[in-house]
Amino acid sequence: MKPALILLTSRIIKLVANLLKLACYPFHALFPGKRFTLPEAAPPLLATRKPAGIPRIIWQTNFTAEVTLPVYLNYLFNRLMAPHHAYRFMVTEARERFIREHYSTDILEHYAWLQIGAAQADFWRLLVLQEHGGVYLDIDAHLVWPLEGIVPTDMQELYITNRRGEISNYFIASRPDNPHLAELIQAVRDNIEENVIRGVYDLTGPGVFKRILGGRDVPTVSYRYACNQGSFTNEHFQYIDKAEGKWTRHQKSIEVVKRPID
Repeated sequence: MKPALILLTSRIIKLVANLLKLACYPFHALFPGKRFTLPEAAPPLLATRKPAGIPRIIWQTNFTAEVTLPVYLNYLFNRLMAPHHAYRFMVTEARERFIREHYSTDILEHYAWLQIGAAQADFWRLLVLQEHGGVYLDIDAHLVWPLEGIVPTDMQELYITNRRGEISNYFIASRPDNPHLAELIQAVRDNIEENVIRGVYDLTGPGVFKRILGGRDVPTVSYRYACNQGSFTNEHFQYIDKAEGKWTRHQKSIEVVKRPID
């Protein structure tokens, strides 16, 4: 990869994406009820038989598959940037079915104790990558370079770092049965079980990655050269159909973990 070229490409993508986002305001003012459907599954746009250490699958989740135009444009852009990757998407109910089918009752129970969708999504992304492998992207995340150039075919895992140089979890690439993912899964389970951490960020999210993988010799890439957030879409367009809004607000009015009374 050529860092200068990637940075230039990233800036151009961000500029165009933000212009498209602005254009979506009058679109949704004229068509307030218009929504676009994200598919549960879609094949690669271009077939390839070249083997890869990390399965060529992009995973995403959201509280609904019916999304606004900016979110859909974000999805289409990622598909173009990863033409050799299949696409898999799960809504809230599908996430629970997946865990029920592939994991123990204990893990399903811990997952069910989470009352906020973002916390559930944090846990699910680890579980789905541990089972199937692939590349997880947040619903507002977009690639800034073709995915084949970000994740080489001989790579087994890759984590993204933010502006502070800390590992985040809005982009995760991994093979199945990854011991680092196993540690992260166990850490999230412990946090849910102990229930002393009140915020999603440290209970199930990037704070867990920072604590478990921070300082370790794991493959990382700066967001500048891999994946950014919030260029095509924003909180307004993402949560327009969700009364409780983003998790940062929702967690102020509800406990993240609610265990049943013994």
